[in-house]
Amino acid sequence: MAIRSSTAEWKGTLKEGSGTMKVGRSGYEGPFTFASRFESGPGTNPEELIGAAHAGCFSMFLAALLTNAGFKPMRIATTATVHLGDGPTITLIELDTHAEVPNLTEADLQKHAETAKKNCP
Repeated sequence: MAIRSSTAEWKGTLKEGSGTMKVGRSGYEGPFTFASRFESGPGTNPEELIGAAHAGCFSMFLAALLTNAGFKPMRIATTATVHLGDGPTITLIELDTHAEVPNLTEADLQKHAETAKKNCP
């Protein structure tokens, strides 16, 4: 299996400092601060990146499951809403998925979505 890595660097104190996150080989590099994580400041935060990764994993795995079941997915779009509690701790990640798959029933979608949910980190 592939091994992937990303990095983050933080400089300074919690509230006055700032950091940069670099995602693997993609070239994405983004700033983050106390305000972008715990308030409404500009920039991204670790939870948004975790949400994007989770949504990406889920969408790809759902596509694989549907393909293996004989369906041909045209589009699978997943939004991950990450809830951050005290600690800071992620308390919940809600996935909202919309799939465009010819001849797929709601029951089939739910069955394969449950399998994807159980097997995606």
